[in-house]
Amino acid sequence: MNGLSTILIVVGLFLLGGIYSFVKQQMPKGLIALVAFGAAMCLVAGVLRLDVWA
Repeated sequence: MNGLSTILIVVGLFLLGGIYSFVKQQMPKGLIALVAFGAAMCLVAGVLRLDVWA
């Protein structure tokens, strides 16, 4: 794993934890959707940058 992939995956997982917290606090659904989209983008970008796909 290179450094950027690791950072993207960690940020994506952190945002997933934020989604859980936002749902429990009943935050606006638009904000939850935005954070979910950001988490998905970070996780996908981190996984695609891994060298195992080459």
